[in-house]
Amino acid sequence: MPVDPQATSARLTDDELRTLHAHWRAANYLAVGQIYLMANPLLTEPLRPEHVKPRLLGHWGTSPGLNLVYTHLNRVIRTRDLRALCIWGPGHGGPAVVANSWLEGSYSEIYPDVTQDAAGMARLFKQFSFPGGIPSHVAPETPGSIHEGGELGYSLSHAYGAAFDNPDLLVACVIGDGEAETGPLAASWHSDKFLDPVHDGAVLPILHLNGYKIANPTVLARIPEPELDDLLRGYGHDPIHVTGDEPDAVHRAMAQAMDTALDRIAALQRAAREEGSGERPRWPVIVLRTPKGWTGPAHVDGLPVEGTWRAHQVPLSAVRDNPEHLRQLEAWLRSYRPQELFDERGAPRLDVQAWIPEGDRRLGATPHANGGLLLRELPLPDLDAHAVPVDRPGAALHEPTAVLGGLLEDVMRSTADRRDFRLVGPDETASNRLQAVYGATGKAWQAQTLQVDENLDRHGRVMEILSEHTCQGWLEGYLLTGRHGLFSCYEAFAHIVDSMVNQHIKWLRVTRRLPWRAPVASLNYLLTSHVWRQDHNGFSHQDPGFVDHVLNKSPEVVRVYLPPDANTLLSVADHVLRSRDYVNVIVAGKQPCYDWLTMDQARAHCARGAGVWEWAGSGDGTREPDVVLGCAGDVPTQEVLAAAQLLRRHLPELAVRVVNVVDIARLLPAGEHPHGMSDFEYDGLFTTDRPVIFAYHGYPWLIHRLAYRRTGHRNLHVRGYKEIGTTTTPFDMVVRNDLDRYRLVMDVIDRVPGLAVRAAAVRQRMEDARLRHHDWIRVHGTDLPEVADWAWDG
Repeated sequence: MPVDPQATSARLTDDELRTLHAHWRAANYLAVGQIYLMANPLLTEPLRPEHVKPRLLGHWGTSPGLNLVYTHLNRVIRTRDLRALCIWGPGHGGPAVVANSWLEGSYSEIYPDVTQDAAGMARLFKQFSFPGGIPSHVAPETPGSIHEGGELGYSLSHAYGAAFDNPDLLVACVIGDGEAETGPLAASWHSDKFLDPVHDGAVLPILHLNGYKIANPTVLARIPEPELDDLLRGYGHDPIHVTGDEPDAVHRAMAQAMDTALDRIAALQRAAREEGSGERPRWPVIVLRTPKGWTGPAHVDGLPVEGTWRAHQVPLSAVRDNPEHLRQLEAWLRSYRPQELFDERGAPRLDVQAWIPEGDRRLGATPHANGGLLLRELPLPDLDAHAVPVDRPGAALHEPTAVLGGLLEDVMRSTADRRDFRLVGPDETASNRLQAVYGATGKAWQAQTLQVDENLDRHGRVMEILSEHTCQGWLEGYLLTGRHGLFSCYEAFAHIVDSMVNQHIKWLRVTRRLPWRAPVASLNYLLTSHVWRQDHNGFSHQDPGFVDHVLNKSPEVVRVYLPPDANTLLSVADHVLRSRDYVNVIVAGKQPCYDWLTMDQARAHCARGAGVWEWAGSGDGTREPDVVLGCAGDVPTQEVLAAAQLLRRHLPELAVRVVNVVDIARLLPAGEHPHGMSDFEYDGLFTTDRPVIFAYHGYPWLIHRLAYRRTGHRNLHVRGYKEIGTTTTPFDMVVRNDLDRYRLVMDVIDRVPGLAVRAAAVRQRMEDARLRHHDWIRVHGTDLPEVADWAWDG
């Protein structure tokens, strides 16, 4: 519905309009100043080339629109005493958000040297996109932000994540029209079908259509308005339009749009919370159309700029060298009449400050944007209550993730009142054997339900949508506002969020260096339905490379765990759910798996991260091993133990050591990762001069990359996934990739000095077993009985 500016005139007085316009002008002035100036911040003298930065960086085009939104959010926060957070989707408009933070005083409180005076304004200007200063995007350094603006597409999912279980919070979300073209953003519009109006806060999307991306028009700005309305209504929203380029009219229309939207939100929440309405709300969305680069230069060098793609970044690019550009910049800056906005000391005047909220109601000071301030310890159950009994290694089997599901059910139950834990995933909770959680909570769902549906719950805290991007965005927003969670995903499809986890890791790395940012709960991934048990789904579902991707990132932030059985999975899960400021990746199976360690043994083994399993090796233990069998991952561990069993049977004189690695970063040197082993520790496990046959869950070259500096690296031979996949039997997957027990025994014979001749007959038996396997599965469609019925006999 369009807003009639005439209808708003009674609600917004001339004095209110004047002060809103003053604040907006001040924010625009500060945004331009950050992009261009390094001196003369108040223009107390004529502008000269040396006042201008030598390198001009930043984005002007979106900044006036962001400043308008910030100004009007201030008004409604103050008049309605709202708790609010804003997600700035066009995050490259960093100068706008920083400018407003400085105007409200939150910036100077966090950075005391950037004072609210001329000297502080000069520092504010110079530091922007300058060596030793701050980024040009909305970033961790920006007060009030939980959203890095360097990559587009995630603002709306972050906003919903922040709103979940925050019933008193309004989350405004500015969506740029370029960002609106991305797949993740398009999917995240469906988040309104998961927003519980009783227990969750409200999200107010503000779709900012300024018409252009960096070089091209935007889709949503060029389609007819009725078509855009149909799209937004189809997503479940009622659009409210604000359109114009005349400031007074736009201010009046924006004020009414904000009031209309917030009145509707309040009515929808009241209907659900007080009147018991079970109808899915149709939430408002504001569609804001203003010119790109509004109030900037209309023409530069004879070409149109304002309202075109040329306004996207720096409209005047040669200010130091071109006198006409310098003249235009000074005229542009003086058009805001800075002497009316700032006093002689450089402090904002009262008209500018009239609508600024107080204390932590300010957008730059809200604790919801510094979620560690709100974070509470997660009540985790005693692991012994969920541990599986292990009388001896390999005597029984359990589904590790099903065991973990029982622990997560307890976590859901213990957080039922405080509502600060969520499990997210793309339609895979039951598939990944975590369905025990439904005993404590259902799946969040606000859309239509049918009698055949199961476990749907309007107030549920399990989040499932078949969009990994949306799951990731929800959880990031949830964690960064002070809560806890877990992302369960098929291993192969975690890659879909590669770029999102990149940004989150970068965010955490920067926040660790900002003392005012309190630690938040870690982002925890559970990757299951993994490569070795996707034999039925085939090659498309077989990819263990997410671990490689994560381990390329900041060592201080990333952790990767490969628990080999149910009890080690419990121990690892307990650890990561307690941790702060990490990205933790757990790779664990959902299929029946042998239980190797008791709960006490699992705790000790996981605390070490890597260790010798003495019970699995052979030899009298009084001498160095002839060979080390290393393993990481549940299937590789089973294959190593089966190989150790074959070696004990066929080559009993051979001293074999079995080393299991849970924390994959332990293979790195101590100087390269906080969990890395010293050379002394590493050599103690793997020796310096004996062959090491390592069976790894993922791509084998990762292990070589982690261990290449070790003394014994020349003796290290790694087996893992070699991108050879198909639809086949479980054991055929390991055979095809040379990770099977028979191949591992052959590797030992090939690499232990003297065995090639002495154990030639044994090697031939192993090769024959592989050939028998090949023929057997093509006739019977199942694995060899000796494999399918294998059990540890140690």
